[in-house]
Amino acid sequence: MRNRITDIAGIRVGHAHDARVASGTTAILFDAAVVAGVDVRGGGPGTRETDLLDPERTVERIDGLVLSGGSTFGLDAGAGVVARLAESGRGFSIGDVRVPIVPGAILFDLLNGGDKNWGRFSPYRDLGYAAAAAASEDFGLGTVGAGYGARTANLKGGLGSASSLVDGTPVRVGALVAVNAFGRVTVGEGRRFWAAPFEREGEFGGLGFPDPMPADAFTWPREAPPGTSTTLALVATDAILTKAQCRRLAVMAQDGLARAIHPVHTPLDGDVVFAVSTGAVPLGDPVTDLARIGAAAADTLARAVAIGIHAATGLPGLAMPPAWRDLWGG
Repeated sequence: MRNRITDIAGIRVGHAHDARVASGTTAILFDAAVVAGVDVRGGGPGTRETDLLDPERTVERIDGLVLSGGSTFGLDAGAGVVARLAESGRGFSIGDVRVPIVPGAILFDLLNGGDKNWGRFSPYRDLGYAAAAAASEDFGLGTVGAGYGARTANLKGGLGSASSLVDGTPVRVGALVAVNAFGRVTVGEGRRFWAAPFEREGEFGGLGFPDPMPADAFTWPREAPPGTSTTLALVATDAILTKAQCRRLAVMAQDGLARAIHPVHTPLDGDVVFAVSTGAVPLGDPVTDLARIGAAAADTLARAVAIGIHAATGLPGLAMPPAWRDLWGG
């Protein structure tokens, strides 16, 4: 296992970024259309085609997802992913036409010091296309894709991913996250992660949880203008789930953000978690197994958050905090 979301068979991930703009896009493509759901907790979200993920909507499956920087401008990235999928004949069939279904969400990175004077057309459509074209089972972490221009209260943000087997089942879960949070991922100003109790095999330093808790652990983070922070995530499983069950999976997975970021789901954030099912493994018990999968997804997402910050590298010269590695090494 790669300890990536691509440990779920049939999922590929690609990144593209523009260093001058200091922003980027991450595309998630599915070899076959997947069942999906979404849960939005933040007070300032920016999304694309999330309404059709409600269980009562007609379209059952999606072809891809896109996570992007750029705030509202970044919604253009979805059009680039759609274009790439259309070239390969993917999409929802309507007569003799196929329409690729690509929901997505954006984070705010417009004040990070990159050159955002792009004129009439933003670069995000092209970034979306390039990210989709680069999609593969192996992909980078840290300062890449949607996490390129991201930040947290005290550290450089980033793109993280993790995977795990669900105890007591043959099911796998994976998580992918772009961390651009108002809160902190580390405890206070120290190097230890809020997600430390869930770490596996030293994947983000093996530092453990602080004992005793430092005095600054719950210090309120930096002041930030409303709507300038967001954490975007996807959890995936190979279990066979309905749209309603995917929605429940996304709800449970939000707890992973709460375990890894303090504070989270504030009016200053636009936090969104998508959930998808590739539909390979039947559930033995639709209630108990779903509960197990949701709990594992939350733990896996918490790990992915810390992994993204641990892997991030700094962007000197921009209006960005230092990366974790700048302060404490690899």
